[in-house]
Order: sequence, then structure tokens, then C-alpha cells
Amino acid sequence: MNSKIYEELGISKKVYDFGEEILSSLEERFKKIDENAEFNQLKVLKAMQDNKVSEACLLGTTGYGYNDIGREKLEAVYASVFHTEDALVRPQITCGTHALALALMSNLRPGDMLFSPVGKPYDTLEEVIGIRPSKGSLKEYGIDYTQVDLLPDGSFDFDAIRKALLDNDNIKLVTIQRSKGYQTRPTLSVTRIGELISFIKEIKPSVICMVDNCYGEFVETIEPTDVGADMVIGSLIKNPGGGLAPIGGYIAGKKECVENAAFRLTSPGLGKEVGASLGILPQFYQGFFLSPTVTASALKGAIFAANIYEKLGFDVVPNATEERHDIIQAVTFGKPEGVIAFCEGVQAAAPVDSFVAPEPWDMPGYDAQVIMAAGAFVSGSSIELSADGPIKEPYSVFFQGGLTWPHAKLGILKTLQKLVDKGLVVLQ
Repeated sequence: MNSKIYEELGISKKVYDFGEEILSSLEERFKKIDENAEFNQLKVLKAMQDNKVSEACLLGTTGYGYNDIGREKLEAVYASVFHTEDALVRPQITCGTHALALALMSNLRPGDMLFSPVGKPYDTLEEVIGIRPSKGSLKEYGIDYTQVDLLPDGSFDFDAIRKALLDNDNIKLVTIQRSKGYQTRPTLSVTRIGELISFIKEIKPSVICMVDNCYGEFVETIEPTDVGADMVIGSLIKNPGGGLAPIGGYIAGKKECVENAAFRLTSPGLGKEVGASLGILPQFYQGFFLSPTVTASALKGAIFAANIYEKLGFDVVPNATEERHDIIQAVTFGKPEGVIAFCEGVQAAAPVDSFVAPEPWDMPGYDAQVIMAAGAFVSGSSIELSADGPIKEPYSVFFQGGLTWPHAKLGILKTLQKLVDKGLVVLQ
């Protein structure tokens, strides 16, 4: 019965059978993902119950947003889940880059230095920092930046990190990017992040350790704030929005760090007291509630993709058997045609705009053309089935998302079908 509906959706029997053969070996992996999702689902539920979320919390406010109990309870729920002193969860935060910029600009002052011990940050942060010149960057405000690259095997260069911390007295904040961005390095596990933070704090206890948690929430049963991070930052159109949040971001962590961010987001003297939630709170609450199981579906899709493309001989990061620490799957094709065909397959599997063809374009914040496939209910949502990548060497595509496992499965089969149809892959 299933093979027939896949055929109606453009999947040939050969591609379908190839996928089923791969899936037969993934039962135990998927069972473990479901166990993690169960734990995280109950963790979120407990936080909502402990904070006495009520129907009144879903109503929202307008205007200044004073005394918005729903907004305040939601932030308390986030703080409970991440085991932090406070949290800022707002629709006024437009995206993950905005949330990161907000955390940096509010907790750094002129003369301070920002330090990345895990190499170059995600492309869109280059202009925030001032690596690439941009109006309003940290560099324009007299905030310096230094970094230490990961070693060739992906491990931390502890000697160079120690030297940077000792040589630069003005290092105030350390930024640690959990996910790989448009790189093919391993994603950092929460355990590894904890080891790095412990090392840094032994040398400089007062430094703020911030983790870019995008794409990592609920992949494991612990979060970076459970292992010493002072702040974690993410986007609500990624994992924690559960596919329902139409906008927004969060910062969870030490009370002073979160308060600083709130004063920067709104105004000195106002901080968290203002910022109307309008009618968005039901999506924020329900999306967060669903997030663990939605993230589990995306993880299954990523593992399915890794196993398919590794078997076909392509380089994949993570590989087919590695433990997962975010929802992103990188596949390196070595030529632009492979990246484009893959994205065309993802777009063709979408519930929205499945009939359009994605094309590379000059996207703001990037130094090369980028192709993006995302026929999503929320524009740009990368917890929904999506794929993207820069059109530059080594020509890797980055696949993520899938609100349900069946949709993620179809998306991967569609990518393979596109590659087969274009003669870029030959199935035996």
C-alpha cells in the first residue's frame, strides 16, 4: 500500500526499495531517539505544570504589554526546562542571528573582547562581529574579537585556548557554536561543551560562556546550561518552536545576562516589563510542548539521509553511525549540480510551494550565493523539512527538519529521485 502512494508522489520502485533496505537497519537507532523524546517531552510537561500554566496564559496582550502573565509564565517555563535563573522569550526577536547579536551586544562593552574557541562562527555572525565590515557591528563599538580554530580532527586546541585567555585580559565573553553551520566539522555534544567550559572557567572564572544552541535543543536529554553555560541562545523557528511558532527567539541563562539582553531588546529602564505578546502565545506554548517529538522526527530524517548517501559513496557529516548532537545532516557532493538537485528534491516534497524550483541567490549575510529549499508553513523555518547550502567548494548541502517522520522520509527519497533522474546517482 505504501509503495503505491510513494509512486503517486514521484518515487520510483527502485528508489523506494533502496530506502526500505536502509530503513531495515535503523530500528534500534530510532528506538533510542523515541526514548530521548519521551524524556524531553515529560521534562517540558513538568515545567508547564510546575509553573501552573493556565488558560489565561494563552490570551496575550497589546500595547506596552505590561503585566503579561502568559509571557512571564512562558519565560519561567523556558528557565525551568534549561535549568537557568531566567529566560527571555519574545516575538520581538526576529531570528537566531538576532538573538545571538542581542546577547553579545548587551553583555559586551567597548574595550571588551569576544573569543571563539571553536573557530569561525556561522556566516551571518561575521557582520555582527565585524569580521566582515557592517554598520553597527561589535567592532564599530570598540569590541575586539579573537578565535582559536579547532584542530584538524575536530578536537579543541586547549594549548592555544589557554594562551588566548592568558594573553588577552579583556576577554569578557566566550561564544561556543554547538552546530556546524556551513562547515563540515563535527557538531559539539553537550558533554564536550561542558569539558570546554570547565577548562575555560578554571583559567578565567569570571568569563561569560555563551552557547549558540540553534538546531540542538532536545536532541540530547541535557542542554549546555546543565554543564556550565551562562547563556544558551536559539530561534523559535528551529527546534523549540515545534513548527508552530511563526517568529521569535530565546535567551536563557544567568539572571544578569538575561536582564542585560532585555534592556537592549526594549530600552534601559524598561527591560522585560514591556513587549506585548499579541496573539502569539498559544503557538509558543504548544510549539514548545511539541518540540521534543518534532525534533525526534527531524533526527530520524537526518540519520536516514546519512545512511542513504554514505552507502552511495558521498561524504556525510555526521556519518551513518555517529551519535547525534543536532538535527543537521551535511552531504558533500563536490559539485554544484548535486547541491542544487538535492534542494530541488526537498522543495518537491514540500506541502507549500512544491511546484517551484529553488535557485541560488545573493542572500544577505553570506559571502557566496546560497540555495534554499523550504516549502514551509512558516517562512524560513528550519525545523520544517528544508535544505540549503552555499554554492562554493566543497559543495555541501545541509539538510534539516521534518515536522513528522513520514514527511522527512519522503523528502530524502525525493532528493535521491532527483539525483537519479539527473544522472548524478546510479542505483544498482
